[in-house]
Amino acid sequence: QCGDVNQAEFLFNTSSKKTVTIYGAMLKGYIENNQATKAIQLFHKIKDPNYVIFILLFNSCAQLGSDEGLNLTKSNALVKCNDLTYAQSFFDASIKNGVGMYAVMMNGYNKENNPLKTLNLFYQMKDKNHSIIYLHVIKALSRIGDYKLSQSIIEQIPNDLLHDNQIQTVLIDMWGKSGSIDKVKELFDKISQSNQYQYAAIINAYGLNGMGIQAIEIYRQISLNLIDEITHICILNACSHSGLVQEARSIFENIPIKTVSIYTTMEQEEYERSHPPSLPMYMALLSGARNRMNANLAQQIYDRMNKVFSQSDDSLVSAATLLANVYGSIGDIDKASDIRIQLTKSGAKKKSGLSWTVVDGQVYQFRAHGVNHPRSKEIHAEAEKIFAELVEHGHQHDSILCGHSERLAIAWNFVVHPNASQIQITKNLRVCGDCYRATKLIATIRQCEIIVRDANRIHHFYKNGQCSCNDYF
Repeated sequence: QCGDVNQAEFLFNTSSKKTVTIYGAMLKGYIENNQATKAIQLFHKIKDPNYVIFILLFNSCAQLGSDEGLNLTKSNALVKCNDLTYAQSFFDASIKNGVGMYAVMMNGYNKENNPLKTLNLFYQMKDKNHSIIYLHVIKALSRIGDYKLSQSIIEQIPNDLLHDNQIQTVLIDMWGKSGSIDKVKELFDKISQSNQYQYAAIINAYGLNGMGIQAIEIYRQISLNLIDEITHICILNACSHSGLVQEARSIFENIPIKTVSIYTTMEQEEYERSHPPSLPMYMALLSGARNRMNANLAQQIYDRMNKVFSQSDDSLVSAATLLANVYGSIGDIDKASDIRIQLTKSGAKKKSGLSWTVVDGQVYQFRAHGVNHPRSKEIHAEAEKIFAELVEHGHQHDSILCGHSERLAIAWNFVVHPNASQIQITKNLRVCGDCYRATKLIATIRQCEIIVRDANRIHHFYKNGQCSCNDYF
């Protein structure tokens, strides 16, 4: 109200918990001080805007007094309504698309889990040097999780933007999800005063990459006022990924307020008695039984899920698929096949397994048992060759799983680069036990480090046949 926007920004940026009301106050301040562009950029950072926020957005666009302002209003409305197809048509038809329009579309594609379209928009832009653009691009790179691709784009960021707190936070997350812990540590060490989001980001990065001890060391350094639910979940996950059960219990016992999410993260049956059971908790227990190839326990957990969550069709399909994989991993192929046949007869559809890999700067997507790639015959021939090598080295397998998407992605890398020394893959689902054991062996046979980021964590499969998770997956 006094025209001191710099002081308002300082207070806003140092606020640890930004509510919708605080965002609204900052938006209104920008509008009243004729800084509509800043107001629009801030709008993109609000996760769940209410009708008041939308009114402020429309006021910002109106203040611009241009076609760009009108287009921004239309495209924002379309993206928020999840009509990305029409939003893209509108975007393509616009004669002049400004930074705001690009940011709106990028944000929409990231939320739709379509990072490639976000990057395509980035490549089209002439004026790229805006923090809001790089925030969306870095988030897209985080989803893809390829080191070389990320490096090729990050080196384009101007130095002044690299000092932005939000840019630094998403970069820590991106490098962590790309499996580059050295980059994570290098960036974190350069930050003079880390905030709660940056602490959570580096703990999560260490955890994803199987470095639970280092995550705990960071956690112990954080001031109590910077620790919240997200931090607790990140550190408990980090302990889980590294098999640090006692450390996790110690941290858990000292958490003053235990939320549902924190209970679920612990993945311990004993806490079910003190808190209502949840689907994520049961899926965690089922995954634990899968990891230990304990079919009896897996069957008990699945039966319990069927009884308690009989209406949750999607989750039960995932659980049944996981149960079939357990039976397959212990060699009970008949039982595994029976479960899969029953799923097919019921018409239930499980989530398709997808994997992405970057080869020579281009991103490729593979679907389980897919044949859509133009060089599909070569890929499947290479997959068969790898399969024969696995059998020769004593791998016991479930043949139905041999066409999983990550196997095809690995095969494609070897088709293009027969002597590859490192391969990176990102999956949308958790790696199954059969693929996990196979990939460990492939890394040894082909003497190639293979980095696989699944829906739960990052696996560094080393040439000596070991994995960074130490079989805690």
